[in-house]
Amino acid sequence: MKGFSLKVFKGNRHSWHLVIVSLFIVFVIATVIYAFFYLRYDPTLTNLEGRLQTVSFQHPLGTDHLGRDVLTRLLLGGQQTIGYSLLALVAAALIGIPFGLIAGYKRGLIDRIFMRIADGFLAFPDTIVAIVLAGLLGAGIGNLVLAIILVKWVNYARLVRSTVLTEVQKEYVLVARINGLPSSTIMRKHLLPHIVGHVLVMASLDLGKIILLISAFSYIGLGAQPPTPEWGAMLNDSRPYFQSMPVLMIYPGLAIVIVVLISNMVGDYFRDRFDVKKEVRQ
Repeated sequence: MKGFSLKVFKGNRHSWHLVIVSLFIVFVIATVIYAFFYLRYDPTLTNLEGRLQTVSFQHPLGTDHLGRDVLTRLLLGGQQTIGYSLLALVAAALIGIPFGLIAGYKRGLIDRIFMRIADGFLAFPDTIVAIVLAGLLGAGIGNLVLAIILVKWVNYARLVRSTVLTEVQKEYVLVARINGLPSSTIMRKHLLPHIVGHVLVMASLDLGKIILLISAFSYIGLGAQPPTPEWGAMLNDSRPYFQSMPVLMIYPGLAIVIVVLISNMVGDYFRDRFDVKKEVRQ
């Protein structure tokens, strides 16, 4: 009986992922609806007389060291962290996909130039390059997003290029060439659909990494600047009060952990759904 239950569980693993992701989407929608009716506090307005309050009806998660409502800042901080992460992710993918398609299909000089650029970016870890770029561009969430885009687009371009190099050797591409279809049509109609699954897997896994990057950089002062509510910045603001009121750091920290775990589950689901190899994680 145990063996049968185990087989059923393994066979429905991606179904469990889908259920969890669906529940998370429902939770996000409910949170947005709740935030629309709840957000009656200014997230940047200070009230020193009401600082460091515990849970109450007026403040369900209490107030911070400046008397600001924690729940309001947590919800708006999620919009900042997740919103800018999605912006960086989409921009990096939109830049990397055309570069990878053209380099993989055209080859020749274009491919060699692209590979040299990619090798230069990949010579150092993403975090180190992002720190250098963010430091050069200056502190601020906009400059941080730009630095992440400059770092991440190479990964998508290399992924698309490697996929295209495999696909162009197959018969359907050769037949399309023989029939005289232009290169743009072959790339758009024949090659692009084959890279969607790979890109979705990498993007869903990268979302968690970018959220961690934005939160970490905001924590050290290179991302969102006070008084903007953002999860990493909230962690930094609450650090001096960790012993007296640890929940101020627990709330944004827990939110980051949950969103990153969910994004990894989405990546696992897409990987199983599109039968993409685990090398996409690397």
